[in-house]
Amino acid sequence: MKPDNCFNVPVIDISPYVDDAGRDDARGEVAVHVDEACREVGFIQIVGHGISQSVIDGLTDAMEGFFCLTAEEKSSYRTPASVNRAYSPPKSESLSLSLGVEPASRLNDFFEAFNIGATAEHYPEAGELPHPDYADNVWPGTEGFRTGVERYFAEAERVAQTMTRVFADALGVPSSFFTDRTDHSLNVLRMNNYALPPGTSVALDGDLNGMGEHTDYGIVTILWADQVAGLQVLGADGSWHDIQPVDDALLINLGDIAARWTNERWMSALDRVKPPVVDGTIQRSRSAAFFFDGNVDAVIETLPSFMDVDHPQLYEPVTVGAHIAAKLAGSRAGVRNISARREAARVVEGRSR
Repeated sequence: MKPDNCFNVPVIDISPYVDDAGRDDARGEVAVHVDEACREVGFIQIVGHGISQSVIDGLTDAMEGFFCLTAEEKSSYRTPASVNRAYSPPKSESLSLSLGVEPASRLNDFFEAFNIGATAEHYPEAGELPHPDYADNVWPGTEGFRTGVERYFAEAERVAQTMTRVFADALGVPSSFFTDRTDHSLNVLRMNNYALPPGTSVALDGDLNGMGEHTDYGIVTILWADQVAGLQVLGADGSWHDIQPVDDALLINLGDIAARWTNERWMSALDRVKPPVVDGTIQRSRSAAFFFDGNVDAVIETLPSFMDVDHPQLYEPVTVGAHIAAKLAGSRAGVRNISARREAARVVEGRSR
């Protein structure tokens, strides 16, 4: 990895958008900074998001309670690969296959995860919604799990909706552009754990890969993470850079849908997670990614304002549902995604550096 002292993930205070009385000039300044970050990095750290520490503590307590169960107990909460819910054991998924790229180690990723998502009941006014996109959730019996996770899910959803208001201003599009395409959004909260016991001594080799290179699938991801090394993003210089959240910050990264709507004015961040190892010893590392993906029937089609003679359309139109299904078939079922050629090329280029 080549060093780049200029690489920086900006910290942006979004409180002018969280506060209903926020001034227009303050919001305009936030939108400018967000546009710059989305064009140059694809990752942002946000503060002033309004999620209380008690809500985050409830989430982390829920995660701790579940991931401390035995492997047999956790595996009883597995669902079929086609249902993006419940438990995924270590080495059962390969994130790089969501881009159609074999994992560099030829082995699946080391993390374990638990997913919940927005169900059909979450959108009572949307009419009949397809299964398994809006599947029912599976809830472990661990004390306080459902309460803690549902509280955080609601707050993360609010932050994601706030970010789309910022995005609309940053891109100069009506706010209705996002609201019309997210009123029954495919939202998923994925809680991740890096499954070796903390304190285990390990030798870093090809067998140990936290999460392979991938881009997130949807519009925007709201990421809570421990302040432990491991998360890396590919910079414009072709080098991988470590990212750790500052105090009280959430990480925000763009997904494929934002990149396609903007014809890559904004790029989906290519990231990976290396094993959380310090001086040869595993550190406890957890994260929770809230994916705000848009309506299953919304069309991902480049906005005309981002196309001209010098910037031809880079992607063919596709629905959110079809795009997400191809990505999930790769990561969860091992079916190579052949529709992510541009994103896959970035992975291959990153490996060659």
